[in-house]
Amino acid sequence: MLSTGLPQGAVPKLERPGPLRDRVYEALLELITTRALQPGQHLVESELAGHLGVSRQPVREALQRLNTEGWVDLRPAQGAFVHEPTEEEADQLLTVRTLLEAEAARLAASNADGAGVEALEEILAEGLKAVDADDVDAAVALNARFHAKIMELAGNAVLAELAAQVDRRVRWYYTPVARQRGGQSWVEHRELIAAVAAHDEQLATRLMREHTEHTRRSYHARAKS
Repeated sequence: MLSTGLPQGAVPKLERPGPLRDRVYEALLELITTRALQPGQHLVESELAGHLGVSRQPVREALQRLNTEGWVDLRPAQGAFVHEPTEEEADQLLTVRTLLEAEAARLAASNADGAGVEALEEILAEGLKAVDADDVDAAVALNARFHAKIMELAGNAVLAELAAQVDRRVRWYYTPVARQRGGQSWVEHRELIAAVAAHDEQLATRLMREHTEHTRRSYHARAKS
């Protein structure tokens, strides 16, 4: 483990081109959403700069931006810390997610063609492999891909834009319950694919609402355990 608590290999390479502060921001945000940097963890500018191979200035700018967006708390005389979401924050965001995803499922059932259903089935197969291998990081990433594909098949740009605004926080909240949800989450995905393939809008809506509600309840159960 590195001194900031980052696992070896967890630090993403900074993509080029683009302003350095933006690349540092994206790298830190990825570390937070994947929980390589844990909620409540102290973020030391000099250490983060060393891990990312940059000076402290772009790290400081990135932390200020992350603070503005609610990912990082800047505490006077203490420094920067990864934000610890409250139960109310998580509940509100996951409730909004349910509304967006349920509508996306309805539209996907209305619009999806054979190629779209096949793409969902391919993600499903990869997700089941990740669960069997107990690869939580891969399962989380594939879960995000599955829901993004449903949103794409929905064909509503405004809905997709709204969903994108909450997507990273959904990943943040989903990561600690991914192992607990495990195979059951992908069983629910399989049922949803069947509803989309059958163009059953009502069933797809209900299944997605139940699916996202299961995740919301799992998150709260984890917090109470």
